[in-house]
Amino acid sequence: MIILDKNTFEEEVLKHEGIVVVDFWSEGCEPCKALPPEVEELTNKYKENFKFCKLDTTKARRLAIKEKVLGLPTIAIYKEGQKIDEVTKDDATRINIEEMIKKYL
Repeated sequence: MIILDKNTFEEEVLKHEGIVVVDFWSEGCEPCKALPPEVEELTNKYKENFKFCKLDTTKARRLAIKEKVLGLPTIAIYKEGQKIDEVTKDDATRINIEEMIKKYL
């Protein structure tokens, strides 16, 4: 999984030709801390099909606002630089994330 920051987001996500799964999280978000093992599992399962990245929104607040990340955790899917899908807050479960990913296989 690629660790993003405000300086690498554009190159790694917005300019990537293909599909990118981005995990928007924060150190102060308790549900965000529970999610990494499940996201890591999905990363290993689907890494042949998608690029997986994560962004700590605490260090990139303006970017998170620009990307309309309104709650945490948020797992978003970008295709050709455009956000096309996301699950957020209580909906960001392993099952829901995997269902969303499978739509773009």
